[in-house]
Amino acid sequence: MHNEPETGTESNPELDLFGSDAEQVVEPQAEAPAEPPAPPPPPTLTELPDDHLPIAAFAERAYLAYAMSVVRGRALPQVEDGMKPVQRRILYSMHEMRLTPGAKPVKSARVVGDVIGKLHPHGDTAVYDAAVRLAQDFTLRYPLIDGQGNFGSRDGDGAAAMRYTEMRLTPLAELLLGEIDRGTVDFVPNYDGAWQEPKLFPARLPMLLLNGASGIAVGMATECPPHNLREVSAAAQLLIKKPESTLDDVMALLPGPDFPGGGQLISPPQALRDAYAGGRGSLRMRARWRVEPLARGAWRIIVNEMPHGVSVSKVLSEIEALTNPQPKAGKKEVSAEEKATKALVLGVLDTARDESSDKEAVRLVLEPKSRTQDPEELMRVLLVHTSLESSVSINLTVIGRDGRPAQKGLLAVLHEWIAFRFDTVERRTRHRLGEVDRRIHILEGRAIVWLHIDEVIRVIREAEEPKAELMARFKLSEIQAEDILEIRLRQLARLEYIKIESELAELRVERAKLIELLEDRGAMTRLILKEIVEDTKKFGDDRRTLIEAAQAVVAAEAPVLDEPVTVILSRNGWVRARQGHGVDRAALTYKSGDGEFAVIETRTPWPLLIIDTQGRAYSVRIQDLPGGRGDGVPITTLIELQNGARVAQALSGDPAKEYLFANSGSYGFITTLSELAGRNRAGKAFMTLEDKEEVLRPVPCEGEWIAAASANGRLLWFPRAEMKVMPRGRGVIVMGLDDKETLNAVACPAEPVVTVSGIGRGGKEIAVEVKGVALQACVGKRARKGGAVAPKVKPTGMS
Repeated sequence: MHNEPETGTESNPELDLFGSDAEQVVEPQAEAPAEPPAPPPPPTLTELPDDHLPIAAFAERAYLAYAMSVVRGRALPQVEDGMKPVQRRILYSMHEMRLTPGAKPVKSARVVGDVIGKLHPHGDTAVYDAAVRLAQDFTLRYPLIDGQGNFGSRDGDGAAAMRYTEMRLTPLAELLLGEIDRGTVDFVPNYDGAWQEPKLFPARLPMLLLNGASGIAVGMATECPPHNLREVSAAAQLLIKKPESTLDDVMALLPGPDFPGGGQLISPPQALRDAYAGGRGSLRMRARWRVEPLARGAWRIIVNEMPHGVSVSKVLSEIEALTNPQPKAGKKEVSAEEKATKALVLGVLDTARDESSDKEAVRLVLEPKSRTQDPEELMRVLLVHTSLESSVSINLTVIGRDGRPAQKGLLAVLHEWIAFRFDTVERRTRHRLGEVDRRIHILEGRAIVWLHIDEVIRVIREAEEPKAELMARFKLSEIQAEDILEIRLRQLARLEYIKIESELAELRVERAKLIELLEDRGAMTRLILKEIVEDTKKFGDDRRTLIEAAQAVVAAEAPVLDEPVTVILSRNGWVRARQGHGVDRAALTYKSGDGEFAVIETRTPWPLLIIDTQGRAYSVRIQDLPGGRGDGVPITTLIELQNGARVAQALSGDPAKEYLFANSGSYGFITTLSELAGRNRAGKAFMTLEDKEEVLRPVPCEGEWIAAASANGRLLWFPRAEMKVMPRGRGVIVMGLDDKETLNAVACPAEPVVTVSGIGRGGKEIAVEVKGVALQACVGKRARKGGAVAPKVKPTGMS
């Protein structure tokens, strides 16, 4: 078989009959006219220099470079050692400055200056803030810096200036830095090539899980909670012994996060498992408290542990806001809901104060209104309305061993650290083996010298090139000969030979053990497990956060009597309610210049739902609407419309019932009314609208077919099953439209009869009933254009 030409062009079979090794005989032929060479392909955008790029491509390239710099160089930790670059550089600089746990601490400004000058050419404030965080025992579960002076407080107070504080490493930093000088990790040049810095720390335990991490990158973020050292150690040992262990096996040893401030995790076990399985979730935390008895049957509540990230000052400010609410901007008075909450809190709470001190880091005192009330009732009110019960996010987005940022589950994090630990111990072992081999080589040379000491001395005294002579006569290596020439006379004593033989014996035993470690995976596994156990005994402590599932407290609402009610909304946004159904619309009165917008028959337990012109959804409780014969109240006192938004549609019904929502751009979807409801007065995003699109009247899904009518008088009749069911968003195309045409109405009737109301010829209002053959002529798939309605009508509504 002959080889193809390297150019990739096809070989000529007439010229290559015998293969490429055979001599080729070619008859002379007339020369063909030379073809002009093909022009080179134009360069791609990735090959163009920056100054020749279109502005969009240049911006994309520059932003991508910036994003990757933030992700890998600032915000996300490495799965191997759990460190961000700035943290790694701070700790390594302190290690190089010999700021060990037993050393005298130095000014923080000196550490910051060393870090900036050698490794991290950024602002001193950023470096100092990162160092302060590494020293705060209320931020990190296991602080890595021992700070002397004011390093901030739980209440959000900042640290003192770096010229006033001092720092050194904590004993636990040994887990990160203890093996860094033993060939365990790679070093890379710093920003100007003058110094070397480690790419990673040889972490002896999964520091990412021990201290957690928090950061915001470009397009991604991380929120890794801290864990207990003993539990993480036990989980790592289990996976080293049994790599096939499941998440449930691991969680039996590592049940959940362990925060530095304690608190109680009340989320159910399944929520914890789901968060650890996928690397993302939200957990519910609650403060821990006790009842402290006083004289004459009085009592008070002492809160001594807060949820993670919550301070006493924050809770006190929330209580102040509840008991002394202020009107929002543009409002003359507080809302009815705020007044009710104020009365509720003042009805159970008399005083709240902070008595935290050096003896008790967290001590929030809550005194009740009356000693006869139930302490549980007081705490239930405060848990609902303050941060004494709050959520904690889990987002295990880290840079993996492959250098790529990814969201990882608990098992993946532990497995990657275990693989890194095996690599680290192997590198440490090979590094030590090299040191042992070099020392043995030196000592063997010295042993030869001692046995021939007189001859060696004579050679050194008489030879012109003593090194070469020694190497030739005693078969020494250059390293051995150099060592002999530099040896001191005192090392030629008789006792020295005994020491040489003893050290050689020890080193040969150690060498055999090192080789066994490298050749026997089981031996290395036993060594790693032994080291983990030793570190756990040295640094392990008890769990602080209680994991005990409990029902999350929700605001208690008075039961609502189920009665029929009619909601009346005017064009200018005034809303009111009337008891019962069948209200005479002609008898309804409005303010001057105002009129009817919507009259909705509903029931008291069902909310009034509002959709504005920007696609946001709001919900109002019926019991909050004013009754009587007046004009009602402005809807803006019950909801907070966005700037420039107006009420587009209003409806009310059974929250479990499905409705069809669509816009004039002919996009829509089906969802239940419960998806519109929410407790936020500012509403929530519901429908995605493009420019100039309007929200059509939502219609209940009563049948199995959907009707859609366009502005040009066309009707499409298609199966309901073709519409997408989704909680919110833009949806799918309902009906095909011509240029500048709009969708005017939709319906989902129970029977195959559609009534189209609108403007007919001459500008008269008409209603056209479409059924039977006429309706079949409009049947089609979703997103088709349908058929024309006869007589011609411009639809304004449909049922």
